[in-house]
Amino acid sequence: MKYLNVDIIEGLIKSFKENITHVSAETLGWMGVILVNLATIPTLVAILTGLTEKVPPVDLVLFMWVGLFLFFVKAAISKDLLNIVTIGLGFFIQAALMALILFK
Repeated sequence: MKYLNVDIIEGLIKSFKENITHVSAETLGWMGVILVNLATIPTLVAILTGLTEKVPPVDLVLFMWVGLFLFFVKAAISKDLLNIVTIGLGFFIQAALMALILFK
């Protein structure tokens, strides 16, 4: 029976240590963008289904959209396709929900 070479294991551990910070930072950034996109979705869905008539404050929505737009510009400059698609999809979904509420 053959055993793994110690050099292979050490190489894997070294590679893991070098790449984990980059992967974690990218993953956390992507998750943050998704959570910002989802910030007003529950309220917008509640308005659409008639559970509430209270809309989110305009300044909250405005700051969220400006922040997402700045993230979108940053992603476009750095050519980060995953964030471009994620933020673009979030803009589209939120705009569609707001249009459904406005033209209901």
